[in-house]
Amino acid sequence: MQKEVKKSWALFLGIGIMMIAHGLQMQIMGIRSVLENFSILTTGIIMSGYFVGYFIGSKTTPNLVQKVGHIRVFAAFASLASLSALVAVAYINPFMWIISRFITGISIVSCFVVAESWLNDRATNKNRGQLLSTYMIVMFFGLAIGMLLLNVSEPKAYEPFILVSILLSLALVPILLTKRPAPKFKKIGTISIKELYDISPLGTLSSFATGLIHAAFFSLISVYATKANFTLLETSILLFISTIAGAFGQGPIGYFSDIYDRRKVIVITTFASAALAFFSILSSNDPIENIYWMNEFDFKKIIFFLFVGLYTSLCLPLFSLNLAHTNDYVPKEKFVAAGGGLQLIFGIGAISGPIICSLFIEWFGLNGFFIFLIIAHIFIGVFGLYRMKVRETVENPDSSFTPVPATITPAGLELDPDTPETFDNNQTQQNSDIKNSI
Repeated sequence: MQKEVKKSWALFLGIGIMMIAHGLQMQIMGIRSVLENFSILTTGIIMSGYFVGYFIGSKTTPNLVQKVGHIRVFAAFASLASLSALVAVAYINPFMWIISRFITGISIVSCFVVAESWLNDRATNKNRGQLLSTYMIVMFFGLAIGMLLLNVSEPKAYEPFILVSILLSLALVPILLTKRPAPKFKKIGTISIKELYDISPLGTLSSFATGLIHAAFFSLISVYATKANFTLLETSILLFISTIAGAFGQGPIGYFSDIYDRRKVIVITTFASAALAFFSILSSNDPIENIYWMNEFDFKKIIFFLFVGLYTSLCLPLFSLNLAHTNDYVPKEKFVAAGGGLQLIFGIGAISGPIICSLFIEWFGLNGFFIFLIIAHIFIGVFGLYRMKVRETVENPDSSFTPVPATITPAGLELDPDTPETFDNNQTQQNSDIKNSI
């Protein structure tokens, strides 16, 4: 492992612990909402509260960082995230849970902004890719481990929420004890939605639909599993598989997208995702009678887990595909701005996803969860086929597929090895002076 990655151990450890807590909190609230008899629509609105907070935080945090500094912002918002978990267990009602998720959204994205800008300050053209890859691995595995922690206690107990609060507080320790001076924060502009659509209609609309899909899936999959009578262990295994499969799917999909027309890869990937979502319905219940027959962890349930894992291995890389496809049509110096614009569009979709998906579940029963995903994927695929007919393939030698988490901020996008060098001589000297920190 490169020296720069080792020097950033405190940051990776802090973010890793935070993602464990985040993964646990997100899913325990979904399961608990079913046990508390909240309506599906109410649950969808609660889950959307997180993405509203995330959206607002991504816009306001950069200014706050410039005023008070990285460490203070990280400490303040990690503490707020810890508080939000306690609010959720102290006040079991939809209104307070919406507030809790909203606070969590603002807090988590603020910590992402700090972490990613910190890593970006450390990065050079030689180590960006490794820092970004390590960051993504830490995030995905942290989320996956958090989902396995569902088994520490019963969902109706207070212990899981206390554990979330403890983990979020613990995430502060390595960051606060680091000797590394906080980096100078550089605010990054974005390309407007209209300009992005003119540049890449498919990248823009696909990013919106991808936001719908990702937010709906990870916000409501635990609700689906609970209502389908999965045990807590089975639910945690399903969530773990879904997260890890999505991480492993990035590599092969990225490889093919760099060889073939990226639009073809997007179309094939999203249609295959729709097919796997359909097979998930067939393997879990009678699609006509909507009767679930999975009462034990038997062969049928294993097949269902397999389909869902294959589904996430294809759908989770969609954001990275959209980003690479859009970058095919913009000059290298605008890669980060274009990525920031796509993140904005993704966020708008993410706010809507859990609410719309919950409506589908109310209309069509539990099958509505996958029906919503199927429709969103078909929309991307059909529009992709249309764009392939009206626009020739464009090859941009500066653009290649880079696996990134869909939650990445513009500061994190600067870690993409395809982006131009962003450090001046003063920053280079500063990095040299503090090379023994962390």
